[in-house]
Amino acid sequence: MNIKNKPSFRILMFLSLVFFGCSPKVITTPSKPVVNNTPATKVDKPVKKFTEANISLIIPFKLNELNLQTATKAQVEKSDMALDFYQGVMLGIDSAAANGLNFKLNVFDSRDENSQIASLLKKETLKNSNLIIGPVFPEGMKYMTSYAIANDLSIVSPLAASKPSDFNNPKLISIVNNINLHGGKIVAYIAAHYKSENTIVVLINPKKSADEQFAAPIRDYFKQKHPSFIVQEFTSAYAFETRMIKGKQYAVVICSSDVDFVKPSIDKLYKLKNLKTGGYDINLFGHPNWSKQNYVVGQLQDLNTIISSSFVIDYKSSAVINFIKKYRGKYHFEPSEFSFKGFDIGFYFGKLLAKHGENYLDFLAKEKYKGLHNTFEFDFNPQYGYFNKQLMLLQYKNLTLSVIN
Repeated sequence: MNIKNKPSFRILMFLSLVFFGCSPKVITTPSKPVVNNTPATKVDKPVKKFTEANISLIIPFKLNELNLQTATKAQVEKSDMALDFYQGVMLGIDSAAANGLNFKLNVFDSRDENSQIASLLKKETLKNSNLIIGPVFPEGMKYMTSYAIANDLSIVSPLAASKPSDFNNPKLISIVNNINLHGGKIVAYIAAHYKSENTIVVLINPKKSADEQFAAPIRDYFKQKHPSFIVQEFTSAYAFETRMIKGKQYAVVICSSDVDFVKPSIDKLYKLKNLKTGGYDINLFGHPNWSKQNYVVGQLQDLNTIISSSFVIDYKSSAVINFIKKYRGKYHFEPSEFSFKGFDIGFYFGKLLAKHGENYLDFLAKEKYKGLHNTFEFDFNPQYGYFNKQLMLLQYKNLTLSVIN
């Protein structure tokens, strides 16, 4: 039987592990107590030993929308992200359990509905969690904020690239780098590799809301930290062409991820660099979403294009190869992007809990972790919580994206 062609198989497999939202999972068994026959004497009260970590996972399986007898492959695939992430988290916690701590994982279906989350907040299990992972979408996370603060709960935002300032939760842990950090990474690279006296930084910014979110931090970082650089801004590559100066080096940032805008912009910049009469010195920087979009790789390579990213998988790495083997062996499916992310989160926090117990949050900003898809290195803001500051820069070389920083 080829299980990959059975759309309901994954749901059935999942339901065998999780029954209507809460599945306790004890990974390891506690050691046997030592019997002491010495007569009792008055001693100080011992410190409570941390023997079991209670983790709650809130993700949108949307099982209420599925009829397993009639569900199509397309309908089941709507739950793929949640299932892949859940399976990655499970494998990560399983691996962390080797450090000698018992884990109890409580799994809840948020259905991506605040009304469903409201019902979950009534559960004592959630309130007693050492760590909550999810919800995965910003609206659900906002809905959880007051509850998390009131109950002094640490809560992980696992997949959304939201700004921590959107939530105002000092115990929020943001895994995915927000767009401000991406902008800062690009600015730092340009400042380190270009000379301000001969370089003009150009922002191609069509001024839509999403474009401005990327352009604003770049503009601000240059103004605040590197004011010696000239920064120009145009709404299109065609408007930029009218102001170009021969002999200048241009670091051009296209602030958009709108494919219909980006493709002709790249094409125009490529032509400007390769004019028969002597082209312009142009190096291109792109939006982080480009890594999931399709453009002419030859043009990007010729423009020395660099983008920032918080997700890269090195399939030649022994750690990645071992993970894929374990994942296939346990689930009989290929791991997706969300499987890798789930594993890193489950393993990292599992190790922290095993090593430091209930005080693990005190060490979050001190212990760096090199994961399968990214590195975790957290900074702390007393108002907004913990946020991962590690990003990679990728450049188009040999017709592929390679990590350069």
